[in-house]
Amino acid sequence: MRALLSVYDKTGIVDVARALHDAGCELISSGGTARAIAEAGLPVTDVADLTGVPAILGHRVVTLHPKVHGGILADRSNPEHRADLERYGIEPIDLVVVNLYPFSSDPSIELIDIGGPAMVRAAAKNHAHVGVVTDPSQYELVLADLRSTGSLSEATRRRLALDAFRVTAAYDAQIVRWLEEQVEGAGPSTAPDELPERIELTIERRAVLRYGENPHQIGARYTTRGASGWWDTAVQHGGKEMSYLNVFDADAAWRLVYSLGDRPAAVVIKHANPCGVAVADDITTAYRRAHECDPVSAFGGIVAVNRPVTAGMAEALAPVFTEVLIAPGFEGNALVRLLEKRNLRVLEAAPPSPLTTGLRQIDGGFLVQTPDRVTIDRSAWQVVTKAVPTAEQWADLELAWQVVAKVTSNAIVLVKDGQAVGIGCGQQNRRDAGRLACEKAAGRAAGGVYASDAFFPFPDGLDGAVEAGAACVVQPGGSIRDEEVIAAADEHGLAMVFTGERHFRH
Repeated sequence: MRALLSVYDKTGIVDVARALHDAGCELISSGGTARAIAEAGLPVTDVADLTGVPAILGHRVVTLHPKVHGGILADRSNPEHRADLERYGIEPIDLVVVNLYPFSSDPSIELIDIGGPAMVRAAAKNHAHVGVVTDPSQYELVLADLRSTGSLSEATRRRLALDAFRVTAAYDAQIVRWLEEQVEGAGPSTAPDELPERIELTIERRAVLRYGENPHQIGARYTTRGASGWWDTAVQHGGKEMSYLNVFDADAAWRLVYSLGDRPAAVVIKHANPCGVAVADDITTAYRRAHECDPVSAFGGIVAVNRPVTAGMAEALAPVFTEVLIAPGFEGNALVRLLEKRNLRVLEAAPPSPLTTGLRQIDGGFLVQTPDRVTIDRSAWQVVTKAVPTAEQWADLELAWQVVAKVTSNAIVLVKDGQAVGIGCGQQNRRDAGRLACEKAAGRAAGGVYASDAFFPFPDGLDGAVEAGAACVVQPGGSIRDEEVIAAADEHGLAMVFTGERHFRH
């Protein structure tokens, strides 16, 4: 039996080489792998001695030779293949142990591995005769087979081949994403008006979750191979394991709270929708005001804040049943106080990265879209009524517009003095969304802002604003009845701003 070992990650390579040698394998290797094996006192044939050609082109060409690939690819059951081996003096290779340059660690031309993937794919293609090992975690599986029967079973070779093709597919996808960034307009992040013709998507499991949306469902968190997000560095200080909905809602909360500007901000999320949002001069006040928006819905919710949690905030949150708290840090004994709540999942996390392409599964494929960017630009917004917002109302208009964009459509959000006081979400018509928002505001919206994620198709869409006592309305505009809606706003003395940007969310 002959084994070729050529690895970038040398974890355990000497031990596996020794075990292979003890099992009677002839060892072939190159470069640093060969040196490590030789320094351990094990006999090893350098690939250069096998091929008669040294490593050339700055080590770009080492194993790309018929003596290597012929030995890997030969179908031993094919008489023509056996004749070729004999004619050209090529000996079969039975095991290939290769892992690749870590391209994603520092993407560059020189970290695009060529010889490694070529050997991996060759061995995986010929898995009827050859085993291929692409990760140190597979060493024990291979050695267990060798110790048991002296060879690799068919099932092991097939499983290793499957993993090998997954590795090369993911590796190529990393390179594609990097090249997209180099080629203007090639990727979704650089072409806002166009989506790519094809998307290379390779994801790997990072965490098994407590369960899925419901306890009878299995859930897990995956990440794009070669990429990472805030979840990969987040620290869970306490509480039970995360479930699917804990992760889903926590991600929504974290993204929303970091979109609200520079002031201390707090968000409460329930079933992927905000049920409380506030900004203030300190984080304790922001949390208290966010919770006040809808204390009933906040029960069992997700809380996210964009400042370290203070002892005061920890005391304010302690009496409230909360599933998850996410913060950038914790001051003083705040963490100690929070960890007294055994069921509270306490996360410390870095800011979220911007979203890129959005995918949603449908039968046989995916719906794909660019991310919904919320534009806050007073110079592009249009005041369409006789009444004009005051400086304080402009600040609430901006906050309301940011929040309503993250609420499931149809959506209405009422904001007063930096605090969401009423949120109506997920309704089939805009009037019902407004009615729910007004009911939850319970008189607290007087003089505040009424935000709608889409235009009002009829003037009666303003009834909720009037009922709530709001002074300003912000909406995209664009209805064929805009003139009627503007006239109704003027009749009620409302200031109304058109943003020109709809934010449906499903």
